[in-house]
Amino acid sequence: MALFYWSVFAQEQISVPHNFSKALEHMQYDRMGDEKGKRSVRIIDRNTLHVKLTFSLDQLLRQDDWQLTLKPAFTPSFHWSPHLTPTDNHVIDQHVFRSPALIIADKDQVLALIPDLSVMQRGTPVRWYLDLSTETNTLTLGMSDSRVADHVLFERTEGAEYPAGKVEIGFYLLHYTDEGSIVNPFRKPLDFIWSNWGREAYRAGNPIRGDLEPYIEHTYDWAFKNWKESVWQEFEVEGRKVGAPAFIVNVTQSPNYPGEVNEREFRSVWNQAWFSSLRSASGLYRYARRTGNEELMKKARLTKELALSFPQLNGFFYGLIGTEMHEVEIDGRKYNRSKGWDTHYWGNSNRNPYTWNPRESPFHILDMSWTGLLMLRWYDELEKDIRLLDFAENYAKSLLKTQYPNGFFPAWLSLDKLEPMEHLNDSPETSLSVTFLLKLHELTGKQEYKEAALKAMEAVIREVIPTGRWEDFETYWSCSRYGSQDLVGKKVLRNNMHKQNNFSMFWTAEALYECYRTTSNRKYLRSGQRTLDELLMTQASWQPPYMFVNVLGGFGVLNADGEWNDSRESLFAELILQYGKLLNNREYIERGFAALKASFVMMYCPENPLTQVQWEKVYPFFGEKDYGFTMENYGHGGRTSSEGEGMGEFTIYDWGNGAAAEAYNRILDKFGEIEQ
Repeated sequence: MALFYWSVFAQEQISVPHNFSKALEHMQYDRMGDEKGKRSVRIIDRNTLHVKLTFSLDQLLRQDDWQLTLKPAFTPSFHWSPHLTPTDNHVIDQHVFRSPALIIADKDQVLALIPDLSVMQRGTPVRWYLDLSTETNTLTLGMSDSRVADHVLFERTEGAEYPAGKVEIGFYLLHYTDEGSIVNPFRKPLDFIWSNWGREAYRAGNPIRGDLEPYIEHTYDWAFKNWKESVWQEFEVEGRKVGAPAFIVNVTQSPNYPGEVNEREFRSVWNQAWFSSLRSASGLYRYARRTGNEELMKKARLTKELALSFPQLNGFFYGLIGTEMHEVEIDGRKYNRSKGWDTHYWGNSNRNPYTWNPRESPFHILDMSWTGLLMLRWYDELEKDIRLLDFAENYAKSLLKTQYPNGFFPAWLSLDKLEPMEHLNDSPETSLSVTFLLKLHELTGKQEYKEAALKAMEAVIREVIPTGRWEDFETYWSCSRYGSQDLVGKKVLRNNMHKQNNFSMFWTAEALYECYRTTSNRKYLRSGQRTLDELLMTQASWQPPYMFVNVLGGFGVLNADGEWNDSRESLFAELILQYGKLLNNREYIERGFAALKASFVMMYCPENPLTQVQWEKVYPFFGEKDYGFTMENYGHGGRTSSEGEGMGEFTIYDWGNGAAAEAYNRILDKFGEIEQ
């Protein structure tokens, strides 16, 4: 016989210890059926409280929702949570518990709620969730079933069942009043989570133990031998021989696939903020130089030639080269195929507010500044090809003319008039141009680049960082379109948070690091560390039992999406290590190497036994020739399962295995060794 409780539950109070009375007005929780439960309130130190509730059920209980609610004793001006909950029915499902915390603050204090991950690691009968409401000024830890809504938010649903036996739930409260915590409310929660769960998992070999060199070999064997027919593209542009791996390939292009090839997107090569063939080629160059592989060196240089082939219009230049596509019919079924590189055209990323057509997509300053920065780094660190410096400086001269009086750079420029368009003209995308201009200043000594960069940096410090307005092209115009019609520039009122993307946190933390390196002004370092720590709140700091591959060190993306182990971690890793070295911070060093290692976790190969099992459950035809195949992330749709849900079906070389290999080769060159 089961007990049913659908809507109204009796509630119990938890006494607030005296040393937390300034922070908390009250704590209360629902009974579980008729069970009051046993309460354990432990004062760990004057800043840390642990609360655990234990219920003993003598029969199956069906209870749709269970909540523990905290009411602060102050009115916060700052709120942070891992995910958006725009209505009372939305929840922050445990799927996005990467570094889970609810953080609130005013000018005098910071309060953070962190779920007890040790309880979660033992397994829970019902999914946990968090919620933060500014309307009621409450923090909530709960248990409920949920469903994925939009892409990707979570809504509470009916149907939660608790089997007979013991049910535990718990959390930690952190309360601080020191100035450092108020300035940077993320630092101590991050340290707490890593110290209690991340460090032990990292030292035990999560996400990867041992030498990463086999993963590099798998990557290049996959791209340039086993999958070469589909991946490597070599052609001519106006008589110049060029080459690069294709933007994207899928499982139908495997040499082991039993059916016909069906290309997922238009065949192309990109030099864009995500998918940068030039970035991947710089890693291939480093590897070829280290191993004396002339064939791979030739391929790296062909990709450099392709980047230099992109036509410039008054200094501005395109972000991709694509081919015409068509459908072919075989045995009554239609398949997407390329017409070949003789049909090539220039275009820009179609992840924008204006059009899905790459031919019609506007110039994106972010993409151009990133490619320009990579050209300067190639010139500085790999080979003194003056064409790279000239190309980048030609762009920079035009870039300076677009800077607004307030310091920001616009986001998109129209194809016809090269004039700013209407979206994101005061966004943290500006930060990447800061890093580009500072690098150009470093190489040329020209002051105008430094002056423009620092002016732009001040704008981001003033207008973006204090409110967490981490809006960029990916925030609204990639796969997660929630809010693209009505939220740009606005907060979700119930959470007092913007829709956020960690990509712009990275660009800003990197730009601030470079500003500090250029000027020695510690204000940039302080803002940089705060931004880095906000970025690290999106990094996995533990290993949940409901993730079926290793995830420690990997990154999510948005506070409205579901990814784990996203390929951006390979891009982020060096910056985390740089801050760790500069600040002599062991946590950052471990997090940086964990991020690098996590970028190889989704690779299909025998070195990743957990991942290999998941791949073969979804694609049983996979075999040795597929070693190196790497999906860009895990659990993107908001759910995972032991049967392979969350694994995906494609590889983007420049945002997957090729990008990860580039990060390894770059960090190995700059740091001398990779921590094992």
